[in-house]
Amino acid sequence: MPHRPSRLAALGLAVAVLATTAAATTVTAVQAATRATALPLAAPTVPPPSYPAPGRVTGSTGAHDPAVVRAPNGTYLLATTGNNLPLKTSTDRVAWRDAGVVWPGGAPWTTAYTGGGANLWAPDISYRDGRFLLYYSASTFGSQRSAIFLATSPTGAAGSWTHQGLVIESSSAVNYNAIDPNLFVDAAGQWWLAFGSFWTGIKSVRLDPATGKRSTTDTAVRALAQRQTASGAVEAPFVYRRGGYYYLFTSFDLCCRGASSTYRTMVGRSTSPTGPFTDRNGTALTSGGGTQILAGHGSVHGPGHPAVLADNGQDVLFYHYYTDSGAARLGINLLGWDSAGWPFVY
Repeated sequence: MPHRPSRLAALGLAVAVLATTAAATTVTAVQAATRATALPLAAPTVPPPSYPAPGRVTGSTGAHDPAVVRAPNGTYLLATTGNNLPLKTSTDRVAWRDAGVVWPGGAPWTTAYTGGGANLWAPDISYRDGRFLLYYSASTFGSQRSAIFLATSPTGAAGSWTHQGLVIESSSAVNYNAIDPNLFVDAAGQWWLAFGSFWTGIKSVRLDPATGKRSTTDTAVRALAQRQTASGAVEAPFVYRRGGYYYLFTSFDLCCRGASSTYRTMVGRSTSPTGPFTDRNGTALTSGGGTQILAGHGSVHGPGHPAVLADNGQDVLFYHYYTDSGAARLGINLLGWDSAGWPFVY
């Protein structure tokens, strides 16, 4: 099943959201005490009785599909869906400001996939081997004609990025959709790219660490997760390695419908970077499994497209959600881990 529900308003919504800033959201006492600039408190091992409010953020907080890295100088750099890939920065993970776009002159190599538009989706940003890497996707609503590209930069600043080319593309000739990329590195130092949306779900391919692009010796496309119900609505993978496990975070259900969005954040884990991933009950993620850790509550609608950052002794969850007005906002919370090693949001 195509991903048309999840991208229903991608172009118009992303542009509108990124032009708007939000009032600060409520912060819990724990979150206030564990700001990036303070010494972290020990993470709890028992989840709270209900989902917490997003942590306090200020300034330019409109975001869709956020991805975050901490630069060597300590600054946070956030990339998000939007025209030419908007960037934001912060010094404390609370106050955010606009910092231009990745491609000030446009990205003409993507227009064959975007129908000529400038709206690029779901960036994944990291810093490795002295450079920033940005994987991002180009597609249009309801289309399986999609592609993931790579860009690199020595500084991460707007306009400093170099186009490194196509990583993987999809069409009706394959059973997956090449959007929502996420680079992860396994315990042996091997690079992988997780990606996917609807169709047959979440996949991964092996990358060459020397180039950041697809391996020429291992070209297998591996299955990580697939919904068997809900029209196959699973997307936005993020793999996080912790304590001998690889945790696969994904989003179930529908994005991009404003306050009617039903996105929710799910997780499974594996001792191998290629799976099989299973949920808390032992159900394989390739058989529709997934343990829910965050869903809509109160005036927080459709929280999803997760990304996890290890930061100053904390595991930090970034995501987007929708307000009652339908605007997309940046969500930030902390992750705790229970006695069985499963994450929860607090």
